Amino acid sequence: MTGHWNDFKNADVLLTCGSNNVENHPESARWVRAACDKGAISIVVDPRYTRSAAVADVYCPIRPGTDITFWGGLINYIIQNDKWQKEYVLTYTNASYLVHEDYSFDVETGLFSGWDESKQKYVTTSWGYQEEESVAPNTGTGGAFAYVLKPGTPEFTPPHKEVPRKDMTLTDPNCSFNILKEHYSRYDIETVTKVCGMDAETLEQVYSLYASTGAPEKVGAILYALGQTQHHYGSQNTRAMCLVQLLLGNIGVPGGSVNALRGEPNVQGATDMAMLVYDFPGYMKWPTVASHPTLRAWLEHETYADGYYTNKPKFFISALKEWYGEHATVDNDYGYDWLPKIGSTDFTTMSTFEQMDAGVIKGYFCWGMNPANSTANTKFARQALSKLEWLVAVDWVETETACFWRAPDLDPAEIQTECYYLPAALIYEKMGSISNSGRWIQWRYKALDPVDEAKPDYEICDLLWSEITRLYREEGGPCAEAILNVKWDYHRDGKIDPRAVSMALNGYKWKDGADWDSRELLSTFGDLGADGSTACALWIYSGFWANNDDRWEAASQKVGGRALEDPSGLGLYPGWAYAWPLNRRILYNRASADAEGKPWNPERNVVEWTGSEWVTNDVPDFGFKTTAADGTVTWTPPNNKAFMMLWEQNARLVSYSLKDAPLPEHYEPFESPADNALNKRQNSPMIQFADHPSVKRGDRSEYPIAVTTYSVVEMWQTGSQTRGCPALVEARPEQFIEMSVELAEEKGIQNGDTVRVWNNRGDVKLSAFVTRRIKPLMVNGELCHVVGMIHHWGWAGMYSTADTVNDLAPNVGDPNSYIPEFKAFLVNVEKA
Repeated sequence: MTGHWNDFKNADVLLTCGSNNVENHPESARWVRAACDKGAISIVVDPRYTRSAAVADVYCPIRPGTDITFWGGLINYIIQNDKWQKEYVLTYTNASYLVHEDYSFDVETGLFSGWDESKQKYVTTSWGYQEEESVAPNTGTGGAFAYVLKPGTPEFTPPHKEVPRKDMTLTDPNCSFNILKEHYSRYDIETVTKVCGMDAETLEQVYSLYASTGAPEKVGAILYALGQTQHHYGSQNTRAMCLVQLLLGNIGVPGGSVNALRGEPNVQGATDMAMLVYDFPGYMKWPTVASHPTLRAWLEHETYADGYYTNKPKFFISALKEWYGEHATVDNDYGYDWLPKIGSTDFTTMSTFEQMDAGVIKGYFCWGMNPANSTANTKFARQALSKLEWLVAVDWVETETACFWRAPDLDPAEIQTECYYLPAALIYEKMGSISNSGRWIQWRYKALDPVDEAKPDYEICDLLWSEITRLYREEGGPCAEAILNVKWDYHRDGKIDPRAVSMALNGYKWKDGADWDSRELLSTFGDLGADGSTACALWIYSGFWANNDDRWEAASQKVGGRALEDPSGLGLYPGWAYAWPLNRRILYNRASADAEGKPWNPERNVVEWTGSEWVTNDVPDFGFKTTAADGTVTWTPPNNKAFMMLWEQNARLVSYSLKDAPLPEHYEPFESPADNALNKRQNSPMIQFADHPSVKRGDRSEYPIAVTTYSVVEMWQTGSQTRGCPALVEARPEQFIEMSVELAEEKGIQNGDTVRVWNNRGDVKLSAFVTRRIKPLMVNGELCHVVGMIHHWGWAGMYSTADTVNDLAPNVGDPNSYIPEFKAFLVNVEKA
């Protein structure tokens, strides 16, 4: 989130789309209710009338997989009805920037300019800006790009600093705003209702209510979750929400934000730590063979010409220093050559199973994940697992993956995979930090010892690492330097200690021979250096563990803070936990005030320029002052640089940041009950994995029913833990498919009947839940039935087992996030 959970209470309108937060993030509903108690309007857009919809002021149905059409229609409505926040948009976005003259979008082909048919990807040059001039940035000793490399390294060639051409009158057709306006002019009310399936009156009511937050004194919040992201264009769904919020001036202000509702599995922490293949910790890019063969190449390629990411050399070199410690020196480029580089092989999840199936991947560590139940097309995933030589499953209980050979569709006698199960400690049985959706890092204390042989994940990691390095020292092996030179000194009293890991994440001044009792912890990433003088594993966490006087006590660190004071009254609670970066509760908060530094709404005052200094209720997210060595403070007058993590320091309407489009464009799900009514290309041209033979695309003539999948409050994830709890099984004893009364009558199905659901990938049986909470929709003039299935069951478990619903989901994905398309595909149903 750019805001945080408590911030919902400051909203005037809350639009929930792609989330059933009352059921799946129940604590969040407390803050939605706090807003509504003060007069806010709550809107829910969902294929089903959910528990969230039941407590909303307005409910609007939508066909699964058509969110971009919904958001595009809202963008068009905002512009056509003059509801956009003009001063905000002109001051803080690239609305006035002129995009390349050869930019285009062709409705006939469904393609933007730059498509390379032979490579099946875009060359994004035409999505960039027309340049006024190019300026070389400061590369001197004191400049932002200064760093120290080994002797003999060629002189650093910094990125040139673009000075884009602008038209502040917004009359040039190539300015970003006009391209946006033209692109979404096709998304009128009639077209949106035709594609999405809702009625025009309800849609216009939703658009009118939410567009009202474009008034400077008003603010709107968008709440979303996996209903937006689990599509082969999920990243573009998220971009569309950002565009809406930027047009209305709802980013950086209290009560605004694009709010990704992430859950207990610590997804926020996982992305912070770069658990995705192509990322490096702290939202940097992992080196690739093609683009980053040397440290110099990485720094030149990844360092921005302006904005705060001019400091990437400090962040990256400090990270290398933590990875390799005393072995990371200027003479060896801080160990950069030891760092593994990404080659041509795709190790994202769906591709991993394709490689198992092909015999390329021989062994698999499955850690806190249950892909035999949770990944798309799980039947194929289980078949791929059966071709491994060995599998290690690390989890709390025996999951479907840990015992995949017991699947009803597999014969154990034919499987030669050697399987190991390592029991892991529950969250209550270990100490450590967790990061919530609002970027709040909170310390969890150990409540009790792990059961039997179970161990915390970090202890399992440590035991494996210790044995691997022992074998390397005694026997040697490939890439020995890369293994043996890793700094691994996180022990206390003979065991790995997450408090030492926290100090490493926080950052400290490097001193040869120092240990965790004596290293000087840093209070800010502003103190990091690009010369090996500092070590920091995760720059964005700097400051969360910075108390040098009581370094082993979590309660003495900001991450352990539990102060309930809220001086601003805005729900910031600055003494509770630690919000990265630098305990900033609202990102981009410069945009909470106008060009002169005056808050859009004085009652929601985060930062304010008095004429001589900044008064702040939150940590400013902009360069607001400089402090000289003697302590003299010089205040920085207001400017328009509200988005300092971009080189423009203005937010992007038209953007070249994503691989598949400069603006979100509607494409149909991989399997759809309808043709694309907005352009003549059915699916996104950059859909991933669709050509693999395991995908088995279904046709609407055989499978006419649109389906979405979701969770219920009584169960958690794949149900491995919750289906082992008798009380929860009693509350939710079986898996079900939710269907309309109309579809049930058509199929001769009664409530509670066992129903067969199938497509080309799988065949499962569920209990019928016939309800008026889900309705057939009129799509392109034809009746479209929609059903919903929950996905918490499998054959493993103590008290309740059932078929695996994700057998039916297509293993196709998004080209940016590689997330599968769980939320919209086709099936057929019949009474079993």
